[in-house]
Amino acid sequence: MLEIDSLEYNTARSKMLIPEYGRNVQKMVDHAVSLEDREKRNKVAQAIIKVMGELKPELRDVEEYKPKLWTHLFIMSDFELDVDSPYPMPNREVLAEKPNKVAYPQTRIKIGHYGKNVEILIAKAVEMEDEEERQALVKTIACMMKQFYLTFNSTSIEDDMIIDHLAKLSEGKIQLTDVSFLPSTGSILKANGLTKNSNSSNKNSNNKNRNNKNRNKNNRKRY
Repeated sequence: MLEIDSLEYNTARSKMLIPEYGRNVQKMVDHAVSLEDREKRNKVAQAIIKVMGELKPELRDVEEYKPKLWTHLFIMSDFELDVDSPYPMPNREVLAEKPNKVAYPQTRIKIGHYGKNVEILIAKAVEMEDEEERQALVKTIACMMKQFYLTFNSTSIEDDMIIDHLAKLSEGKIQLTDVSFLPSTGSILKANGLTKNSNSSNKNSNNKNRNNKNRNKNNRKRY
């Protein structure tokens, strides 16, 4: 029976700088650092890189696969491993730097279900000088708006609403009068896997089930 004092707990072990590779790889790295002979260190480092690649096969799909493994090796050695690496040793300070914050768009979307891209397209259409190209783009935008509206509001929409919304989003600079080119509501709903009567069918089904329950209750009371 093992004595309690002989048990080794993770809390008492040295910290693993990249835990994903496991304790055994970290021990191999520590052993490589302790070797005095440079040739032996190089051979052990190459063996460790091979093991790391087998443990992390998903890294093979990452660009610069081998440089990443060598970077991890140097990090796990706390930048103390002196070997002939095919790639330059990474700079500790550079790796420790925090990435710059990604700028996040702060502009408010005027009508949510159309999205920002539709607003960008409308602004582009307003600036176009060629009338024929402008009208073609406006028609494309109007069709997109109807499709987007029905995607988020799977009931119905009047084409006049597309006219109003397009005028609002363009600040009155685009005024549609003929919307006969718009696809029908039914065709859009069908393409989205919906039907115009889907909601009403659900309501009728719910009402039918409710009536059946009430009828069964009345029958039980009667008997």
